[in-house]
Amino acid sequence: MWKKIVFILLLVLSISFSNPAVAAAAGFKSFVDSYDGYEFLYPNGWLQVKVANGPDVVFHDLIEISENVSVVISPVPDGKTLTELGTPTEIGYKLGKSALAPADSGRSAELVNAFERESNGKEYYILEYKVKLPNLEDRHNVTSVAVSRGKLFTFNASIPERRWQRVQGLMENVVNSFSVY
Repeated sequence: MWKKIVFILLLVLSISFSNPAVAAAAGFKSFVDSYDGYEFLYPNGWLQVKVANGPDVVFHDLIEISENVSVVISPVPDGKTLTELGTPTEIGYKLGKSALAPADSGRSAELVNAFERESNGKEYYILEYKVKLPNLEDRHNVTSVAVSRGKLFTFNASIPERRWQRVQGLMENVVNSFSVY
């Protein structure tokens, strides 16, 4: 009995998030990059911005412009899979040191959570950081990392720590909506 209820609930949720009209009603819009092969949901009221020589795409909140999501695409050495690159914790530390807080940047990044999840046959690492910027602003970053077609996809949501408690559930939904194909 319980298995049937859980199955029906999961089915309804998966249909809800795959249907753009339902996602919009839930406060999300869908972004699809069919050329690079990824998609995600982002909150209504967010705008896409162009960044030269940076991430593949960036969206930020219209009012709280420092709240943003971005996708960075990098080559994968020797066509390795995500698990061949390392565990969630290993990748989390590498990403923290190379992208979020490289040497001489004045930033620090503490990995506070790292785990693996599977969606539609693909492995994703979900990484959570507390970041301190040179101006001493505290931020919260949640990242989804995946490998597809010889490329490493890094989807990052960055939020001021002072707003994290209010938007945590929303940002976790956004990060978990990221998928590659």
